[in-house]
Amino acid sequence: MESEYLFVYGTLLKDFESYMSKFLEQNSEFVGAGYFNGNLYKISWYPGAVLSDKPSDKVYGHIFKIFNKEKTFKVLDDYEGIGDTGEHANEYTRTLIDAYLETNETVKTWMYSYNLPTTHLQHIPSGKYV
Repeated sequence: MESEYLFVYGTLLKDFESYMSKFLEQNSEFVGAGYFNGNLYKISWYPGAVLSDKPSDKVYGHIFKIFNKEKTFKVLDDYEGIGDTGEHANEYTRTLIDAYLETNETVKTWMYSYNLPTTHLQHIPSGKYV
């Protein structure tokens, strides 16, 4: 299954001051705030999230509808370290999930899931990066 939506929870959040958040803003439409069931961790100056089966585990962020999926996801995948090359190779995987808007509407959306062990990382219990 495919999706034209992306859930973000870190440096791609709406109004985050980074060149990639600006890129996302220019290549998508903001849908709204929401959450998915997962846990958020401090990786370095940026966060990483992993999925959870527990309804009480929530990661909060924003959902965007992507324009030109092929082009936009190629740039975002490179930024997130998808694949075998670069400084952060395979640090994340793009995963299709169910996320929930504040209106309780379910959205089938992509998110970048942290792909390395989390045992040594600081958990962010609020589920909010900023």
